[in-house]
Formats: sequence, structure tokens, C-alpha cells
Amino acid sequence: MVIDPATTKYLIRANIKAEGIIEKSDVVGAIFGQTEGLLGDELDLRELQRSARVGRIEVELKSKGGKSEGTITLPTSLDKVETVILAAAFESIDRVGPCKATITAEDVEDVRVVRRKRVIERAKELLNKIMVEGKIEGESISDNVRQAVQIEEITNYGPDHCPAGPNIENSDAMIIVEGRRDVLNLLKYGIKNAIAVGGTNIPNTVIELTRERVTTAFVDGDRGGELILRELLQIADVDFVARAPQTREVEEIPQKLIMKALKNKIPAEQYAEMYDIEIEKKETETLDKKPEPPTKEKADEPKPRQEVEVHEKSNEEKKRIVTDKQRKYGKILDDISGSLKAVLFDDKGKELNKIPVRQLTDMLKKKSDISTVVFDGIITQRLLDIANNKNIKEIVGIKMGNVVKKPASVEVLTKKDLL
Repeated sequence: MVIDPATTKYLIRANIKAEGIIEKSDVVGAIFGQTEGLLGDELDLRELQRSARVGRIEVELKSKGGKSEGTITLPTSLDKVETVILAAAFESIDRVGPCKATITAEDVEDVRVVRRKRVIERAKELLNKIMVEGKIEGESISDNVRQAVQIEEITNYGPDHCPAGPNIENSDAMIIVEGRRDVLNLLKYGIKNAIAVGGTNIPNTVIELTRERVTTAFVDGDRGGELILRELLQIADVDFVARAPQTREVEEIPQKLIMKALKNKIPAEQYAEMYDIEIEKKETETLDKKPEPPTKEKADEPKPRQEVEVHEKSNEEKKRIVTDKQRKYGKILDDISGSLKAVLFDDKGKELNKIPVRQLTDMLKKKSDISTVVFDGIITQRLLDIANNKNIKEIVGIKMGNVVKKPASVEVLTKKDLL
């Protein structure tokens, strides 16, 4: 078991010389074997290591002219007396493997003293920096405190423990970034719906989220960012693409460049076409099993609101006739595209509210006079279920998500339907 560096108090350093060629494993074996029973049960090296009171024995060896020499280090969280006893015990070892050997305890270093010296030196550097820069303005202090609080809000989301902002759980939109530091940088500036993939091996947690969220991939402006983006476009349901400036990384760019990059995001399909990236086509889930004929008992029961399974569009659906009212909604959808906003209308076409998409589901549950929803986002099963329960007549969105059952009472229109 490896000792926790945070609890290390002392570091034993010893020199070893052997009259022959030896390996690291020989040295470790000799230490355990020849100290066993020497110091009693309380300082038995195996028990100390098992309870994490001492760490791993590190050995560095060099061989020359048929002889070996090197160094041994061992971190401990024992007290000072126990540590020096253990160091002295090393000197009782006289053979390593088949060779005669000598071990000399060179030093017992107090790790805390070393850390304290580093703290003092660093404090001096910081003090000099403050004195050079002058006094800090009150506004800067407030900003620093605010950013520190935001950084503390980072979470580990899903089975893959992906670094993410605190709003990733409930937000209808999300931003995919490369690593934890990218999430932290976005949190500094109040962007709390980011999640990191951690490299080119995209976690299933992120892939599943893209199927029901409006997803923007925001990657570095280097070759690594391009590779991650290519994989995302092929295996995940990405809606928009944003890039950091060329050769720059998301984790280090300032707020102005972050906002500019996100504002200038482009549809994923357009980006793929520009850079000749093949996007894997994702089919909507279908239920191919034929329903069992209802028994008499089932037939007599009251039927819930009718729902239809989502399959390939029929010829009748493909020839959909768009009304003037729906064209109006299509124009509104174009106007709010990229804004992550939703516009709500009553049954007479009067605008009721214009809200962020992240507030949409809560608003639909609260209000009862909504007839039509036009929003800059993906139409999900959850949204359709709420619309069905609240007697909403029309849902107009960017595209269909992972929808299995579509309520017959809800007219569903996507951007493609309104072209």
C-alpha cells in the first residue's frame, strides 16, 4: 500500500553497496526478510506497510565493475523515534541476494520542515510580486473570491465520473470540453453547464447526454482538439461546434475569447461539410414488435391519451402541408436560433413568454394556458410527455431527439419540416 503524501512526516534515505550485481527486488526482499522479527510486532515492516504507516520502498541502483551501489528511500508517518529506529535497522542488513552488502542510513528528513521552507520561499515571491504591482483594488478581490467559489462547484458526473459544472444535471443545453481545467476556466466566468470528455476516448456518459441536450462541442484550437471533435461528430449527437483560437486552449483563454467562440459557433453538420468529416447517421429508436391483440378485459378498460410509435416518416408525413401560422413559427425559430431561448404562445397565437430553454420544462408544468412552444433546442421524449399532459397542441424545435412514442394530440415540427 502506498502512503498518502499528505500524511508523510519523515523520509529515510540510505546508501547501499554490494559486492556483486543485484536487482531492486533483491534489495527490497533483503530489507523485509532481515528486519522481520528484529524490532517486535509494533515495528514490523510488513504490518507498518499494510496499515499505510510506511510507504513503498524505492531503490535506485547502478552497477559497475561487478559491483553495485545506489540509494534507498522510504516515506513514513511514524513519529521521530520510531522512524530513526527503522532507519538504524536498515544498517543491520549484511547480505542482499547472494552478495555481501552494506547499508548506511544517510539521513532522516523531516518532510514538514522542507515543506515549510518551500512555503516561506513562495510567500516571499508572492510578497515581492504584490509590492511591485501595488495595492489590489477592491473589485479585483471580489472577482477573485467569486471565481474561487465557482471553481469549488465542479462535480464528477455520471458512472464515468466526468468533470462537470453544477448545472449539468438539469440544464437542457450543455457544452462539451476536453478536460477538467477547461471546465474550471468556464466556471470562472459563470458557465456552469460544461462537461469534460478527458481525451479522445469519449465516455458513454457524455454520449448519452448528447441525445437529449442541445450540445455544443467547444475544443482547443490545435490538432488534439480537431481529433476529439472528429470523434465526437462520429459517435455523439453534437448540434454546434465552437473552437478556441488557433493554437490556443480552452483552459487558458480569457472570458472575452470564450464568449466570442461560443457566440460564433456553427451547426455541426455545416462544420462537418466544411472539413469533410463523415457524421454517422443516428436513427430514432423504433419498436418493431407488433402489439398483442387486446383481450376483452383490456378492451373494456378506459384508454389513455393516444400515442403513436415513431417509425420512418410515411409518405403522408413527408408531404406535410405547412400552414401560414406554422411558417410564422418557423420564422420565429430562425430568429431565436443559437440563443437557447423558448417562446410560448396561447391558442390564439399571442406570445406569452420568452424564456431560456433551461427553464422550459418547469414553465410548462406550472402554466396551463400554453398552446404552442417554439424553442431553440432538441425535442425530447420528456418534453413531449409534459406537452401531452398539459394539452399543448404544437411543439416546434430544431430537431427530434431520442423519441420512442409521440403523442397523437401534439403536432411536432422541426426546422426541416418548415423549410
